[in-house]
Amino acid sequence: MAVSRINEAGLNINQYGNRNLVINGEMKVAQRGSVAGIQTAYGACDRFKLQSTSAARFDTSQSTDVPSGQGFANSLKLDCSTADTSLASGDYYFIMHQMEGLNLQHLKYGTSDAVQCTLSFWVKSPKTGIHNVEIEHVDGGKFNTHQYTIAAANTWQNVKFTFDGNTAASIANDGTCGMLVTWWLQAGSAFTSGSHTSGWYSGNSNRAVGQVNVTDSTSNDFYLTGVQLEVGDTATDFEHRIYGDELARCQRYYQVLDSSLSNGAYYRYCNAFMSASTAGQGTYHFPVEMRATPTLTTSGTIAVYDGANVLNAGALGIITDGSSRQFAGINPTSIAAGGVQYRPCVILSSGNTTSKIEFSAEL
Repeated sequence: MAVSRINEAGLNINQYGNRNLVINGEMKVAQRGSVAGIQTAYGACDRFKLQSTSAARFDTSQSTDVPSGQGFANSLKLDCSTADTSLASGDYYFIMHQMEGLNLQHLKYGTSDAVQCTLSFWVKSPKTGIHNVEIEHVDGGKFNTHQYTIAAANTWQNVKFTFDGNTAASIANDGTCGMLVTWWLQAGSAFTSGSHTSGWYSGNSNRAVGQVNVTDSTSNDFYLTGVQLEVGDTATDFEHRIYGDELARCQRYYQVLDSSLSNGAYYRYCNAFMSASTAGQGTYHFPVEMRATPTLTTSGTIAVYDGANVLNAGALGIITDGSSRQFAGINPTSIAAGGVQYRPCVILSSGNTTSKIEFSAEL
């Protein structure tokens, strides 16, 4: 007989679908591709940012090294490219995942009904010993840290951590960061000189007590995947989402138009018109509404094509007047001689396969 209902008895879980608060927890979306030499920047896999004050650097990539039998195809790989063996007091290096307050209201923080949550993930570290993973309630100015011990270096290990809700302060119901998860990789004495504290606390000295230094050798590789944060005191099986759903969630924060994906040399970014002989204006509509009006960065050579000539543009910017979370006004300037004012045109790659336009509304 077919099962028509799941009995929730014995499980403190409110829902079974759409329960993972983490975006891209199985590292299947990597719009930026490999990113080298990171101190503070987003890495290869979307929504996971590296942040540091130390001299250490990591190269990041989307790896196929995953825990066996768990259904994962990818992990975030951090390859230490610049080691730091002598940490100053204020040095730190960690991976963090930031979450919008808009998505966290059901946690009921700031009330007596604040709920428990469980964090689970798979990790492979080159260092045995104590590692720290931290929940930060940004609006409340509080931390909740769990120590986990890597028993065998370079071996996949599953970590689970349940923590109580913060009844003392709420999470702002807006598009700013309301909560973040931090995986420590190194920590100076400013973060290790206290004592490990269970529950919510404030102050830096207790945040990474006992933390090993994953940045002490360029031979060190650190891997992370299967990250799930869910309501309740039980770590359920990982919620695998289809790629299109996960990509759309990631595009709220970052979108890239990459000419290397084109079938030919002239990748079309959007339609436009020549607002002057040396400048143009176009509009790009985002497939997913972004968190905020984004910033724009470019690489490679971008041009306009007016039906007669391909004219390289010296720069490409975003038109702040009128741009929004739904679309961006794009403004090529310093266009090569030959442009005709008011003529329609197309903004495209300039006969190459290396140009990119990136839109970012990251937290």
